[in-house]
Amino acid sequence: MDFDVAYEGKAKQLILLEDDRDHYVQRFKDDATAFNGEKFAQFEGKGALNNAISSFLFEKLEEAGVLTHYIERRTETDMLIRKLEIVPLEVVVRNHVAGSLGRRTGLKEGSKVDPPIVETYYKKDELGDPILADVHIKMLDIVDDEELDQIKQAALRVNDVLQPIFEKAGIRLVDFKLEFGVDSAGAIILGDEISPDTSRLWDIESGDSLDKDVFRYDKGELIEAYEEVAERLGVEV
Repeated sequence: MDFDVAYEGKAKQLILLEDDRDHYVQRFKDDATAFNGEKFAQFEGKGALNNAISSFLFEKLEEAGVLTHYIERRTETDMLIRKLEIVPLEVVVRNHVAGSLGRRTGLKEGSKVDPPIVETYYKKDELGDPILADVHIKMLDIVDDEELDQIKQAALRVNDVLQPIFEKAGIRLVDFKLEFGVDSAGAIILGDEISPDTSRLWDIESGDSLDKDVFRYDKGELIEAYEEVAERLGVEV
């Protein structure tokens, strides 16, 4: 089957099938980046791990009634997804203080955020993906108030589904990034991926990182951490 790369990001390609304009193949790459692309490396098997973990979590979300772009896992590195027009917002759900939240607030790293909060960032690499208040989103005409509320409620619903899944695996879901898009019917649904690349995951007992912070801050072996996540979740790679 013939296909063309419609979009290539830091960690994935979107491949438009020649005979099907309603779907993409989302291909996960072995590339790892950090600090807005300043740090780069490749890890054999990373794409397969992220595809397997994302597919597993999307399936759990679909079972729970959360609408996503996911259709099926096709190969080790490929999943079939619905074509979306991505909303240029990175939506971050925070259950515990870590990363930029601690730097901005002075709160102790690891302290619980209760109830969880949802932050929105402008998906613009050239601007450094700055945090946006609701008034900025309205000013930029990214989405209207009703759509923004829908996105935030969907993000919290994703959190409600995922937290117990990770907790059962002995993993603390500290925070994670989501992206949403508009499908052909005009509905806003969950897109992108959910993986150790886009989530901050800590071992509940030791506090060790099991996510991209392992690469970002040279904490250990990235593939070993991702394999640990997959094994604990019961994901077959």
